Amino acid sequence: MKTFTDQLGNSHTFETTPKRIVSLVPSQTELLYDLGLEESIVGITKFCVHPFHFKSTKKIIGGTKKVHTEKIRLLQPDIIIANKEENTIEIVAELSEICPVWVTDIITLDDNLKMIEEFGILFNKRTEAQKWIDKINFGLKDFQNFIQGTESLKVAYFIWANPYMVAGNNTFINEMLKLNNFQNIYEDREERYPEVIIQKMRIQGDPDLVLLSSEPFPFTDEHAFELGRYTHHAKTVFVDGEMFSWYGSRLVKAFSYFKKLHESIV
Repeated sequence: MKTFTDQLGNSHTFETTPKRIVSLVPSQTELLYDLGLEESIVGITKFCVHPFHFKSTKKIIGGTKKVHTEKIRLLQPDIIIANKEENTIEIVAELSEICPVWVTDIITLDDNLKMIEEFGILFNKRTEAQKWIDKINFGLKDFQNFIQGTESLKVAYFIWANPYMVAGNNTFINEMLKLNNFQNIYEDREERYPEVIIQKMRIQGDPDLVLLSSEPFPFTDEHAFELGRYTHHAKTVFVDGEMFSWYGSRLVKAFSYFKKLHESIV
């Protein structure tokens, strides 16, 4: 019997290494795959799009906010991987009656590295986990060297329209913005994803850049035009939301993406 503690401080005891995994978080599904756990993953959400072939080889158990409990029960999982932001307290409580639910809580880069390390220990994939930690640390150092000396730009990072919503403080997205030397004009908001009145953008920070995320909302040129009207001279850029909001192994690809993004906005 071994006892482990997740990122919310909850203790979980396992007789053996968990062999049947249900993942409720797209970025964590990708990480589990990259750690060499493809055969152990038995259930994923409809939003788990990486790797692509999982949608035809793994059981879809619903979304991140609404899951099919009975489908999960029939999969007889040893562990369910969830996240504090992506999944509700009610879902975690309900699924805890089936098996242990491991909840991650990722805001900073250190939180992300801790998650990878803990997955390595939990699933007996220490070597694989360390390889990804090393890759991320190398990519981070390289990107930090790249970003040195660049001009700090004020940004507004939009995630939704009708109503318009942005990424605020205490979010992984905001950490990625800071990494890019972007100053989030909505960082001082109490809400993590506040609704904003776009007509007030000028007086609330007047961004140099308006970033429109590819997920979860499908922004269009019309949205870009509308938002641009309420800034002085902001450049509106459509960005890959996965690169800003997906943690786990995705960061290795994100650093290269961020370099290209900076080159495109000069």
